[in-house]
Amino acid sequence: MGSIQAVIDIPEELYLSLSASGLTKEKIVRESRKLLALKCFKEKVLSLGRSAELSGLSKWDFIEYLSENDVSVVDYDEDEIKREFENADKLCERLKR
Repeated sequence: MGSIQAVIDIPEELYLSLSASGLTKEKIVRESRKLLALKCFKEKVLSLGRSAELSGLSKWDFIEYLSENDVSVVDYDEDEIKREFENADKLCERLKR
């Protein structure tokens, strides 16, 4: 499958400020992709794998990036967590027999 190029316009003065602080066009592109991927994952628009693909990082590196930005990879609500612990308790009881 091919790819689509998405372009953002940055005012020249703003770009000059960014480039003066070491952000090249390539770095802006990389950081923009990572931030978009983080947002899409956080808002459940894309899965972990697809978000990692969008970010340009490996899945493990993207997980680390999420962690660095305080985004949980596992997002269970209270009921789901309770069920998981109940299932773990049941499994432990079976293994003890």
